[in-house]
Amino acid sequence: MALLLAIGTFLIVACVAFVFWLMAGGGAAKRNIVQERLEAVRQVEPGRNATPGVSILRDETLSTVPVFDQILKKWVWPEKLKKFVTQAGLTIKPIQILLWSAVLGVAGYFLAGSFISQTILCLIAAGLIALAPLAYIAWMRTTRLTKFEEHLPEALDLMSRAVRSGLSFTAGLELVGKECSEPIAGEFRTTFEEQNLGLSLRDTFINLTERVPLVDVRLLVTALLIQRDTGGNLVEVLNELSRVIRERFKIHREVRVKTAAGKLTAAFLVALPLIMIIMLNFVNPNYVGILFHDPMGQTFLIIAAMMQVVGSLILWKIVNVHV
Repeated sequence: MALLLAIGTFLIVACVAFVFWLMAGGGAAKRNIVQERLEAVRQVEPGRNATPGVSILRDETLSTVPVFDQILKKWVWPEKLKKFVTQAGLTIKPIQILLWSAVLGVAGYFLAGSFISQTILCLIAAGLIALAPLAYIAWMRTTRLTKFEEHLPEALDLMSRAVRSGLSFTAGLELVGKECSEPIAGEFRTTFEEQNLGLSLRDTFINLTERVPLVDVRLLVTALLIQRDTGGNLVEVLNELSRVIRERFKIHREVRVKTAAGKLTAAFLVALPLIMIIMLNFVNPNYVGILFHDPMGQTFLIIAAMMQVVGSLILWKIVNVHV
């Protein structure tokens, strides 16, 4: 019995160590040969002033473990997940996200099992906890894109002044990459480096719209491509785009003010059932405990949770007005 316990403990520790090794990068410390050669050439090349923070190598791997990388490349959703993570400004691999979700899901299942006896509720709790990494990435993505959109008019004004002073449009891109704050600076640096290394300006703009999926960025790229093909005053185009984006933000703030009361009411209605259960559990635990221990009460809880989710989505759709 002691031998079996020792073997089981060893296997559990080995599995946990392997999972954390994959989460840490799965051997990512081993440098790529091509990248080492490029860095060596860049160090010895005289007069080379490389733009910091920009990688000219596109990382197409989905996992640092070759076996998992080949398996994930057979599906489409890992590529979409990787693009989603890139838009959030993170460098984590899709396999690491899946591993974190799996570990959190298993931990959530056993944690819920210590309080709830019904398997369905435990599985629902495990599923919600497993979605925590994706929720964090979605929050990071929304925050980054919002910050990009807020500072885009300043970048357009800087480009307009640069072009008006006699610099070329590509020099204006480089100036934005050096003078503006993140994430504007990083994206425009990448755009400048791509066209500086030989990629056409149209392709670099298309790549920009993929990295930053915003309406304002698509509007900017469309206007610049039309101006490049048909001609016109580039300074005026940039100034008008900056004005339109600022007007959109002004309208968006007005809409937020007018919908603030509705959002507060929706948040209160969504949180009210949970608050009432917690308060009643402190006042009279036996009165609420039947919901968690009786099979019929657990069924009612599942139905109530599903109706709560549907109601929350409907309320969010009503109060969330897009501009």
